Amino acid sequence: MTNDALKILRFFRKKGKGEMEVPPLEKRPRHIAFIMDGNGRWAQKRSLPRSAGHAAGTEALREIIRACDEFKIEVMSIYAFSTENWNRPQEEVNALMKLITKYFLSEIDELHEKGVRIKILGELDRFPGEQKLALQNAMERTKNNQGLKLNIALNYGGRAEIVRAVKSISQKCINGEMKIENIDYDAVSREMYTMGDPDVDLLIRTSGDMRLSNFLLWQTWYAEIIFNPIYWPDYNRQTLIKDLNEYAMRDRRFGRVKTK
Repeated sequence: MTNDALKILRFFRKKGKGEMEVPPLEKRPRHIAFIMDGNGRWAQKRSLPRSAGHAAGTEALREIIRACDEFKIEVMSIYAFSTENWNRPQEEVNALMKLITKYFLSEIDELHEKGVRIKILGELDRFPGEQKLALQNAMERTKNNQGLKLNIALNYGGRAEIVRAVKSISQKCINGEMKIENIDYDAVSREMYTMGDPDVDLLIRTSGDMRLSNFLLWQTWYAEIIFNPIYWPDYNRQTLIKDLNEYAMRDRRFGRVKTK
């Protein structure tokens, strides 16, 4: 992130006084997912280029990763770049590609030091060589870490992920490695990018839009959802704590009747 972008963010970002308490560990989600929406609109509202909004969004991301690590969240998944985002103006896509490389080069040391394990969700082949190498290096360097698991969805689509799983299972059946009667929920989950992770407990989308936008469709089957109206660059530690407290008050029945 450039110094100018950082100054812009710190000028516009609203800091609340005091801080709510974090819910007890047993009331916190094991897996929290973020649709980090509103970077472009945040910038446009301030007569800034959309690229400045994306840069400001990385500063917000840094703060939320640190908070999730501190709060003992097991898995944090973020929607960074969808399969549909390639259709954005080429100038914006190019800026995002440069930002991806810069982010990993600047953040990987701290993430590794904190024991964060990085996993990329999505197909990397479409990324330019420099970005692809940065992503592969981040995964390789942190693969044995035992702290917060950070899933970063890049060139990702939920329906494409399910199709990928169906193809893999079908091939295993053709090869005699699996019987059709053995195909169940667990078998499908094992073919997902998030294999081994708990399902999403809490999905937070910023900017006020109320849709999943093709994100983790299989994994969010019973997730609690919070649609936060603020733009992602304004999302901070205090906002996260507020959302965690709202989650803690939810009655998660998973289709069952509430018991006394």
